Amino acid sequence: MTTKIAYFDCFSGAAGNMLLGALLDAGYSLESLRAGLATLGIDGYDLVQRSVQQHGITGTLFDVIDRAGERPVRNLPLIRSILEHAKLPDGVAQKSLQVFTRLGEAEARIHGMGLDEVHFHEVGAIDTLVDIVGFCLALDEMGIEELYASPLPLGSGTVRTEHGLLPVPAPATLALIAEVGVPTVPLDSGSEMVTPTGAALLTTLATFERPAMRIQSVGYGFGSKEFPWANMVRVWVGEASPASGRRVPQAMQHTDHTGPHDHAHPHVHPHAHPHEHPHEHPHEHPHGHDHPHATGHEHPHSHAHEDESGTGEGSVGKHI
Repeated sequence: MTTKIAYFDCFSGAAGNMLLGALLDAGYSLESLRAGLATLGIDGYDLVQRSVQQHGITGTLFDVIDRAGERPVRNLPLIRSILEHAKLPDGVAQKSLQVFTRLGEAEARIHGMGLDEVHFHEVGAIDTLVDIVGFCLALDEMGIEELYASPLPLGSGTVRTEHGLLPVPAPATLALIAEVGVPTVPLDSGSEMVTPTGAALLTTLATFERPAMRIQSVGYGFGSKEFPWANMVRVWVGEASPASGRRVPQAMQHTDHTGPHDHAHPHVHPHAHPHEHPHEHPHEHPHGHDHPHATGHEHPHSHAHEDESGTGEGSVGKHI
């Protein structure tokens, strides 16, 4: 019996809208996304999916347009309630809550407060909800059981948040990455490349290594900014190769797993790509809508393709 897996090549960083955009480009439908999100009982937003081309590569740019203006400040209990009352497929609400919880725990540690006290100004925005729940919906419908990801380029410089100007990576992003020992790539980009939402999704659900697999489809998820390189994340979707011994990340299992994933995939592209999260609103879409980081993912990828095999064989992607 084969296992369907997906590998995210984050050569230009990672943001929630880029990750979801890559899955849409690889075959997930916008209609299915809309139907799943409708069960959350939240309105006043539009989903935008359009085909774009950067540097000769065509892919999908996904974004969320918030038409509601002021929205209630959401904390974890409120987000949990929304997810529990939504008619989502089995496992989708659970995985979404795991991602929100991990992100909330990182914010709580940084700000020195209890988890339920954290007001998700940046995490509770509608685009963050769409990115996280939409990503989990896509994995479920596409039948993806394990996720893998490349090392993450962290960028440099500063990012503007509701707390003021902060160093890149943003504190929440850095805390999430440090918690599971994610392999990273140093890039003096002068901009943010990995957003808190992107970091929360990958550190919760993915194993950081490149798996042996039979690739069946490829998707490209773009950010809204253009740089001297293609500002995108690409996903390879296929079946795990029988030759690879696999280890499954706990968060991908149907239970409450959010264990560390190791992924040694030093994939560094010599692109000075400023991954940017042109979102100064509570969410983080390094390329489209972003957590209150006015982020401009600018990260010059320095093609230092180190051995991406990471821990290599014998590792298992988080079982989603």
